[in-house]
Amino acid sequence: MQLSPHLDAVQADLDAVAEAAGPEQAGSVRRVAAALGSSLRLHLLEAVTQAAHELSSQLPAGRVEVRLEAGDPVLFFLDEAPASPAYAAEDTSARITLRLPEMLKSSVEAAAAREGVSVNSWLVQALARAVESRPSRDSRLTGYARS
Repeated sequence: MQLSPHLDAVQADLDAVAEAAGPEQAGSVRRVAAALGSSLRLHLLEAVTQAAHELSSQLPAGRVEVRLEAGDPVLFFLDEAPASPAYAAEDTSARITLRLPEMLKSSVEAAAAREGVSVNSWLVQALARAVESRPSRDSRLTGYARS
């Protein structure tokens, strides 16, 4: 979204006001109009951002984000659909015995308590994240960097 046409239109309106004000006040009106340019741009950016927030609150999933490109706002939709749990707590048909150092067990219990879930649920979630986030051998990044 280019702001310049809108700012130019307001500037033209203020020029018309300056002409109507007469020769003595025209210079003052033009100086005020020039000073308002940056403030008006900022207020337009804030209005676009507020509109994006209001629209985001009405979307069932995702959000609208405002980014600046060359000084003009660009609206982006970020799909943030809730991730369906790959391992539901009801599907607990497998059992495993795990021996942990006491300090690690205490840390796991504290982390589960912070998140308000059981130790078992916390461990299942942590293991699912660890398994899902591991890159496959075929998707390794290779390359080099120059300084």
